[in-house]
Amino acid sequence: MSSSVIVQAAAATAPASSAFWRRALRHRSFIVGALLCLLVLGAALLSLVWTPWSAYEIDVASKLRPPSSAHWLGTDVLGRDIVSLLLVGARATILVGIIAVGIGLTCGVCLGLIAAAQRGWTEELIMRFSDFTFAFPAVLSAIMLAAVIGPGMVTSITAIGIFQIPVFVRVTRGQAGAVWAREFILAARAAGKGRFRITIEHVLPNILSILIVQATIQFALAILAEAALSYLGLGTQPPQPSWGRMLNDAQTLLFQSPSLAVYPGAAIALAVLGLNLLGDGLRDLLDPRLARQR
Repeated sequence: MSSSVIVQAAAATAPASSAFWRRALRHRSFIVGALLCLLVLGAALLSLVWTPWSAYEIDVASKLRPPSSAHWLGTDVLGRDIVSLLLVGARATILVGIIAVGIGLTCGVCLGLIAAAQRGWTEELIMRFSDFTFAFPAVLSAIMLAAVIGPGMVTSITAIGIFQIPVFVRVTRGQAGAVWAREFILAARAAGKGRFRITIEHVLPNILSILIVQATIQFALAILAEAALSYLGLGTQPPQPSWGRMLNDAQTLLFQSPSLAVYPGAAIALAVLGLNLLGDGLRDLLDPRLARQR
């Protein structure tokens, strides 16, 4: 590729990028979702270097303290600082979500692209495997894994990741199948390109925006699943803080100290709301038909 072609490509990319961000800054759903996600991510990163108190330090003498200058949101039944638990719990929740969605995205996209490219018995085998995997919800998979390897964060990640795979397989196969029917794919095949090269150079770039949006939605579902598994005692185990564990610990104190359940519940709700709003915003911004209307 000559230097003039590179310069022209860079010049064409810059206006497109600036136009995207101009539209993004006017999109309320995208802005609100991004701010909420940055808030949760910032809390998780902050917990790596600072928390008001140790999230693992038990002080029974200070249990169930109301909000004060020392403990901004009070303490739990073991005397642990609620703010510190929320900050460290955000780290565990995001870690489980990222790895689980990463497993589903990597395996699901690869299988979906193969199914769309090969067709025939290969597609049938992959889709039936997807249907079989989809029959095992994350909670059921976690119960089976807990019986074998015991409950814990690895169990949550594996169970949620396995449940994510068929979702991405179906989305990828459906969108890639539509791209394979387009005229430019026929032109690429006529030019002598193989199925693997066409998949990497033409099919995957055309469905990438859809996969990004789907990943944000699945991330929100992974956060809910992680909280549910931790609440049931199948996920993150003590003494590691988790929003789901905080809900589990608060269930026996709902009438005595309801705020113990309100704080982690609000944190989960804000994280899921932020990801859903971000996904809606990205869908509008990355869809060429909707982009032309704005």
